[in-house]
Amino acid sequence: MLRIIILSVALLMLAGNSLAADDNLAQVRLQLQWVTQAQFAGYYVANELGFYEEEGLAVTILESDGEVQPAEAVAVGAAEFGVTWLPKTLIANEKGGDLVNIAQIFQRSGTVLVSFAETGIESLTDLVHQTVGYWPEGNEFEVYATTFVMGSDPYSGEHLLLVEQPFHLKLLLDGEVDAGQALIYNWYGRLLGETNPATGNLYQEADFNLIDMNKIGAALLQDHVVARGDWLAQEGNEEITLGFLSATLRGWIYCRDNADNCVRILLEIDPALGESHQQWQMNEVNKLIWPAPTGIGMMDGESWDQSVEWLLTFGALDDEPAPGAYREDLLARALASLLEDGLDVKGEDWQADSISVRAGGR
Repeated sequence: MLRIIILSVALLMLAGNSLAADDNLAQVRLQLQWVTQAQFAGYYVANELGFYEEEGLAVTILESDGEVQPAEAVAVGAAEFGVTWLPKTLIANEKGGDLVNIAQIFQRSGTVLVSFAETGIESLTDLVHQTVGYWPEGNEFEVYATTFVMGSDPYSGEHLLLVEQPFHLKLLLDGEVDAGQALIYNWYGRLLGETNPATGNLYQEADFNLIDMNKIGAALLQDHVVARGDWLAQEGNEEITLGFLSATLRGWIYCRDNADNCVRILLEIDPALGESHQQWQMNEVNKLIWPAPTGIGMMDGESWDQSVEWLLTFGALDDEPAPGAYREDLLARALASLLEDGLDVKGEDWQADSISVRAGGR
């Protein structure tokens, strides 16, 4: 409880100055789960291009270095909206969080297991008796699911030896693990900006093998927007949420159709990000969103069921999520308004680019 109180106070202090903005706009805060980068491009672009303001909103975007968890921040009222992964939302709800998934932005998981091609780890069979790095703090569940898919469990070491790794891939580069957990849009992309000491040139994609969680049945849903149920029930807040969703979806659609402009906007916010890394990241994030068969942000029932089933299997959840853990009515209204404006909300014809990462992601 003390941690929650401290978290709430800290976040409120961070947001304080921005909350005193234009009185004609509804003031809301969006808590991210990491720092500024293309993973969150749709939100930043909606802010910078005035999409939120057009909906009558002044949105303060709050970064995190990993210490602030969006599910906790929203649960204690330190932010009205948060971007987080589904396991963290559902686990927080079992602790009384009253969180509602109102837009499942990422349709697919971005998690992969990365290994050097020379190790020959191309499939789950090749992983047997290998050392695998995983991320802790609620990010480990897809690696846990991998062990069950292999007929084992995360604890026995029967098939895999799991090693907690920092939030980077240095253990892989140093040869301390045979494969490491990574996000395809972030740390894997960063690898491609590193120098291969054996050649003196940058690593190439051919230097690595990837095991994609989506392809082995171990994926859990990731980035989505959450709000607190009792806050949504207060007068006027559904309309605020509708405006927030409409502007957010417009931002993501813009980043699908104008990826280079979105990267430029991010670099104006933080010039240290690295242009080619953000180009890589934007391209890979778009792959996780598009195509969106029933419209961006709509929940895929099979993916929801798979995520919940895995969490119950691990014991991360004691019970099935309560009814109303996600809702689509506000999102459906937002999508309808975008369709009326002639926007493509499914992206069925979108094609990914081919991106080369420069040294250091520059």
